[in-house]
Amino acid sequence: MDPEVSAVRLTVWEAVHILSSSEDGGRIFCTLGSLKRYLGATENPALPEEQEEFVRIHFSTFLRCLVSKLSPDWLELLPDGQMEELWASFFLEGPADQAFLVLMESIEGAASPSFCLMKMAQLLARFLSVGRMATVMEGQCRQQAGPAFPLLQETLLTKVVGLPDRLGNRLQRENLATFLPQNYFPLLGEEVLRVLQVVVDSLRARCTLMALPPSPSCPRWPGLLRLLPVSGPGESLRPRETEAPVCFPSEEVLGVLVPRLTVLTQGSCLWQRVCWCLVERVPDWAMEAVLKGCVEAAPGPEVLSRLLGNVVTKSKKAQFVMTRKLLFLQYSCTMPMLQSLLGYLAMDSQRRSLLKQALKELLETWGSSSAIRHVPLVQQRYVSKAILICLAHLGEAELRDSRDELLASLMEGVKSRLDSSLPPVRRLGMIVAEVASARIHPEGPPLKFQYEEDELTREMLALAMPRPAADGPSEAGPSFAPVSGETPDRETVDRSGPQAGPEGSDSELDSDDEFVPYDMSVDREQRSSKAPSYVRGCLEALTGSEDWERWEAALWALEGLIFRSPAATQEVSVELAKVLLHLEEKTAMAGFEGLRQRALVALTVTDPARVAEYLTAQFYALNYSLRQRMDILDVLTLAAQELSRPGRLGKAPQQGSPDPGSQPGGAVVPAWRAVVEERVRRKTRQFSKGSAGRAPAVGPNEFNSVAGYFFFPLLQHFDRPLVTFDLLGDDQLVLGRLAHTLGALMYLAVNTTVAVPMGKALLEFVWALRFHGDAYVRQGLLSAVSAVLLSVPAERLLADLLDELLEARSWLGDVAEKDPDKDCRLLAVKALLLLEKLRDKLLPLSSP
Repeated sequence: MDPEVSAVRLTVWEAVHILSSSEDGGRIFCTLGSLKRYLGATENPALPEEQEEFVRIHFSTFLRCLVSKLSPDWLELLPDGQMEELWASFFLEGPADQAFLVLMESIEGAASPSFCLMKMAQLLARFLSVGRMATVMEGQCRQQAGPAFPLLQETLLTKVVGLPDRLGNRLQRENLATFLPQNYFPLLGEEVLRVLQVVVDSLRARCTLMALPPSPSCPRWPGLLRLLPVSGPGESLRPRETEAPVCFPSEEVLGVLVPRLTVLTQGSCLWQRVCWCLVERVPDWAMEAVLKGCVEAAPGPEVLSRLLGNVVTKSKKAQFVMTRKLLFLQYSCTMPMLQSLLGYLAMDSQRRSLLKQALKELLETWGSSSAIRHVPLVQQRYVSKAILICLAHLGEAELRDSRDELLASLMEGVKSRLDSSLPPVRRLGMIVAEVASARIHPEGPPLKFQYEEDELTREMLALAMPRPAADGPSEAGPSFAPVSGETPDRETVDRSGPQAGPEGSDSELDSDDEFVPYDMSVDREQRSSKAPSYVRGCLEALTGSEDWERWEAALWALEGLIFRSPAATQEVSVELAKVLLHLEEKTAMAGFEGLRQRALVALTVTDPARVAEYLTAQFYALNYSLRQRMDILDVLTLAAQELSRPGRLGKAPQQGSPDPGSQPGGAVVPAWRAVVEERVRRKTRQFSKGSAGRAPAVGPNEFNSVAGYFFFPLLQHFDRPLVTFDLLGDDQLVLGRLAHTLGALMYLAVNTTVAVPMGKALLEFVWALRFHGDAYVRQGLLSAVSAVLLSVPAERLLADLLDELLEARSWLGDVAEKDPDKDCRLLAVKALLLLEKLRDKLLPLSSP
């Protein structure tokens, strides 16, 4: 046996014996001081071979012996805390990895609560505060002559990552602030930066970039990578297949690393190369978390390019994450993140091919009819915005190479989206079609659509603004004048032209500007033709008159005349309903659709049975447009709402619109009268006040006697296709409107005698269409179920509709959990809550 090795072993054995048996503080102090020479911390250090043997073989055993002697009495063997300071110095000055593992082992094995546990926790906090964690990482990164120890690296990785959880479980309420996740992980990020700085300084000392390791097999880089926290929120580190995963939130660490690396990589090729090598050597199972964290924390595509380099061209996993998973499978990225991601792909010529391929796949997904039906609206907006950003980054020459393929996907998607019954889906199709057609085929005629402009529209059009291409300013893209969806330029010039002069010539203005303009908003055009005074006169004017002013005056006066002359109206109600249903706008009359609809509603309210019977029969008749069929549904809903309104009798005539020619001042009277009444109220002194609110209106529900005329005919032929009308085929928009109308009629029939058969028929209708692919139809069906639960008395639900509700309950649960449409899930939850409120009376529903 080597005598030197035996001497070290003998010295350690003797020191352990003294620590275990002696109570002499001076002797213990001298013994510990003699052992510090093996750490090189004294003026007379031991030989390098002796230090290496002590560290490699005896250090961990000696630390465990020190931990076993820890007690209040033992620390008080020397005054002024000398014993504790000498005891702690072995952990703070010895090999950091072994000291860290012994500290964690001691904390996990100590009794809780105890003096030893708190002392070890305080020493660990001090260990972290003096930067020893960086020493642990640096020790694993150093070039080692001997073989690597993967088990040690895995153990260190698990302990470092899981430290907050382990300390929190052991210390409970006595936990220290240093070990809280919000404090520990940023500190860990600072330690990683410190190690990276050491690596960069070492490379800079060699004065060449060729000193970077050529392959991942170099022990310097894997050592650091194994300690870099690279798992994402809710994800797990996988040290080995046989070990339990360790969760680690990477956003806190990357939140520290990325801002600092952003500054360090600016203008430093060495720092950029170090970052590239680190990212390229991230394991595949952790690549997604690292890339997503960098995208979240990076302030822009330039920074992301400096940090990641061309990792997407070198790693299949990175390419999958950046070009597919973050674009198609996930939609949690914010718009700055999405712009950074796609801008990163566009910044380098080697990556722009991936951007083009991503645009093709995005357009294919955007245009898929199956995706439109089954993908949530939020994800559809996300994909649409990604398409606009891609189009803004790609130049005209790049788009020209794939023009035919892109236009085919675009046109297919536009058709599918315009056929959708959901307005947001149709508007997404219009916006993307306008922008994409102008960018992909600028020579052709631009697509133009009319849609409501709101915040989402403005945001998407702003994303479509062309950005400078990476390979030349000439590819910044064509002019985007036709993309705005409207043509306000000429109107803006016309409106702003007369105002441009007076702004700069105040001295030339005369005193006329001080006068307040007279309010002419309520003035009406004087007509030469007098409005008809009877309902029959309106009917004649609308059918045979060639005097268009009289035609307009008749339409203006019709609603009021219907309410004022119910008996005369009932004589011609069906004929007048036929005329109004087929009436077409011939004079570009303002408010034509509203006047026509109000007249039909007034007519249905005045003679509900016959008019409703006629309208419901025409709903399934031939030679009607979809617009006319939806008008019938709207009229029936509004008329039923008016008929079911309490206290309606005696107040209906006031709802008619006055004739603009015969009563030019009729609309002004309520305005000045309200002003006068308000002034009188403020100046009147009241000694006592009665009830502040009016008594609720009461009266019979007129919809009770005619609800069947409105409801049941609409259910008779919904499954019978016509030549030009197929509710179960392409006309799903009308089917959705029908489902909503039936639900509204059911709700308005509350407390009526016909509510129970209506509810039973409506649930059968819902059950036949419950798996319909269109979200708007499913929304109408779910609303109808809620209407049944609200309108039919609970006792009758239990007696007559129990089987239907039991079937509906399971369906509602599946919709609330699995339906891709957010509104459908919300409506299903509301219906389930209504069922839950009935659980006391519907006891079978509470059983599994």
